[in-house]
Amino acid sequence: MTDLQQQPEPAEDTSKHRAIKSFVMRAGRMTEGQQRGLDQGWPKFGLQLEDGLRDFDQVFGRTAPRTFEIGFGMGHSTLEMAAVSPEQDFIGVEVHRPGVGALLNGLMTQNLSNMRVYSCDALEVLRNCVADASLDRVLLFFPDPWHKAKHNKRRIVQPAFAELVRQKLKVGGVLHMATDWQPYAEYMLEVMNVAPGYQNLAADGQYIPRPSERPTTKFERRGERLGHGVWDLKFQRNS
Repeated sequence: MTDLQQQPEPAEDTSKHRAIKSFVMRAGRMTEGQQRGLDQGWPKFGLQLEDGLRDFDQVFGRTAPRTFEIGFGMGHSTLEMAAVSPEQDFIGVEVHRPGVGALLNGLMTQNLSNMRVYSCDALEVLRNCVADASLDRVLLFFPDPWHKAKHNKRRIVQPAFAELVRQKLKVGGVLHMATDWQPYAEYMLEVMNVAPGYQNLAADGQYIPRPSERPTTKFERRGERLGHGVWDLKFQRNS
């Protein structure tokens, strides 16, 4: 999950806009367990962007339903999903190194084998490493909402993002998004409702109740105690 705290605003780049990235870089100290995850877990579970297009049936050694998660934060919910669904395979992408280490350490501790990890920009992984029509689910939980209107262009959810994800999903595959900021939820809904090739799975054409397969995070539970809402959206590729 991308449980990222809002970062100090960078100076506005007036020369030309950079490509939208799926992350905000954060610094962080590494615990002993996280470092162990990177040292010992990365050779087992880590994948490199530079390796290009992958045959994930070969990577995992089987054919199974496949989930791609953009920004798993510290990896707690990702680990829980992988543990309760051993019949499924998961590909997680996160740039925050302590989070990557924490997830890798958890995979080793729980002796799980149905997860692979990239530590780079998730959109580059989708473009360069994932075959078209090969994913059953794409997850985007609690991305940075870029609150200020002048920074809305930095949000990951854009028409080009919707089209990239559609290409990588199988027909019938689902993009599942969640946010705790209502204006961003409304923005996501606006973008996705006009994105070609998708069907909103909400009965009322808006948001779905929190699905049981999405674990709650400490970040989310803290928000609930403070009276914050969470909005889930599911859009299915239909063409």
